[in-house]
Amino acid sequence: MTKTIKKYDIFSRVYDLFERPMEKYLFSSLRKRALAFAIGAVLEVGIGTGKNIPHYLDNVKVTGIDFSRGMLEKAKRKKEKLSLKNVTLLEMDVENMSFQDEFFDTVVSTFVFCTVPYPLKGLQEVYRVLKQGGKAVFLEHMKSNSFFLNIPLYMMNVFTKTLIGTSMIRETQKNIEKVGFKIKDVQNVYSDIVRLIVAGK
Repeated sequence: MTKTIKKYDIFSRVYDLFERPMEKYLFSSLRKRALAFAIGAVLEVGIGTGKNIPHYLDNVKVTGIDFSRGMLEKAKRKKEKLSLKNVTLLEMDVENMSFQDEFFDTVVSTFVFCTVPYPLKGLQEVYRVLKQGGKAVFLEHMKSNSFFLNIPLYMMNVFTKTLIGTSMIRETQKNIEKVGFKIKDVQNVYSDIVRLIVAGK
């Protein structure tokens, strides 16, 4: 865990610059689509540098957590630049959250569970803090159901796993179901490598 945090503290310095092309042409519109599901008291796990912050509606109250202090510093700057009053940022690990049970109306995760060291533990915590009847919104990349599409993912995984602890071949949808979530909707994006999943308890 400590090694992963250190990697992201260092990577935070160039993270937005590194991902700018993908963000502009691929992911920004997907973030808006995912965040349209967010209502009420919202928890965003792995908020990173705060890429989702500009896309939240004004009528939600957002608590964003991340285990990397470096990433959170970037998110705080975005929050201050936008003068947002409805966003609170906390240094916290999704695998061990201090919130009460059934505390949030919505939990949001965008491109996070590829990196959480113990994803099932993190997902169990998400399940715990989500209210009965609430929504968990996952925008995640994961292993495809296609053998041929998985070939480049396995090749990329060798480098991403070593450099920043990110797995390209996790079966995140199966993990979401494994901890007890009921899948309400799945939208496949870029074949089924990226999926927008809405789940409930």
